[in-house]
Amino acid sequence: MAHSTTPGAAAGAVPSSVTDTDDGPSPSSAARSMAKGAEPAALSKASKASRASKASKASKASKASKKGGTFRTRLKRDRTLILMTLPAILLVLLFNYIPILGNVVAFQEYDPYISDNGFIAVFESPWVGFEQFTRLFEDSAFWDAVQNTLVLFSLQLVLFFPIPILLALLINSVIRPRVRAVSQAILYLPHFFSWVLVITVFQQIFGGAGIIAQTLRQHGYEGFDLMTDPGIFKFLVTSEGVWKDAGWGIIVFLAALASVSPDLYEASAMDGAGRWRRMWHVTLPALRPVIALLLVLRVGDALTVGFEQILLQRDAVGPGAAEVLDTYVWWNGVRNQDFSYAAAAGLIKGVVSLGLVLAANKVAHLMGEQGVYKK
Repeated sequence: MAHSTTPGAAAGAVPSSVTDTDDGPSPSSAARSMAKGAEPAALSKASKASRASKASKASKASKASKKGGTFRTRLKRDRTLILMTLPAILLVLLFNYIPILGNVVAFQEYDPYISDNGFIAVFESPWVGFEQFTRLFEDSAFWDAVQNTLVLFSLQLVLFFPIPILLALLINSVIRPRVRAVSQAILYLPHFFSWVLVITVFQQIFGGAGIIAQTLRQHGYEGFDLMTDPGIFKFLVTSEGVWKDAGWGIIVFLAALASVSPDLYEASAMDGAGRWRRMWHVTLPALRPVIALLLVLRVGDALTVGFEQILLQRDAVGPGAAEVLDTYVWWNGVRNQDFSYAAAAGLIKGVVSLGLVLAANKVAHLMGEQGVYKK
């Protein structure tokens, strides 16, 4: 007997594929909801990647702008300045760097007459290794010259180097512009005198026939001749250098003082600081970087104490008191045409001077100053 189905049950029947079970949504509904949720996630990831790319490009652009742009951009921007400095660069290369190659003759027995061309003679001269340096170190006159050079450098560093600083502080304290301008002109003037003229002036004042000696004799006293006294020769040379170049040395310090803001002086004065306290706490700290830089450069010139100045006075006091490295190279190398020997002495001087500059610059860095170059 067949079973019959009620009309209500048949009418309310729904396909199982479109109904939700008690356990959850159907697979097709879950897929659609997952797809809808994945779209915002994908868009969010793309947006984040786009923002990160833009931030990276902006960071690179910022770094490039801080460095002045790309090399091509900077080259195009600064081409006028580069063209202006090009002649100076060529002169430095021609007269300072290319001649360094000539130090090769220090390791040869260089004979300029071995060939019709002195340049070709460099390639035809025999090699002797370190023989020239051995001769140099075994010569007692070389060590005497080194000793005189170092003593002169020490005197100039202690007695000469602080004077431009003191003069700059003194002139900077002058209020009247006219008085300051006249003072600067008077101090600058001796720098343009030749060493022949400077030594002649000192000879006419401190020499045996000078004004002071003649005046003393006229009044019954014994005269003197400081220009031929080996005992005070080094102090004499230092005083000549002070008179000639101390005024010129104040230019850099005055430029540094001009950059100090007047507000600092006014603020310190309002706090009760007097003239000396303002100089100690405002002026000298402003000069400190310049002093450190010039001191490093001066130490680099420790073995160069004035060739022309000492050569003009060497015969008056004798080589024992006046022989320095530069005059030693001249008399024992160039004048005798022993060019390899002279090159060896000059090479040693250059290497030692470079070491002194690097050491002094390191000390400046330890003291918190920039020196010749940054760390």
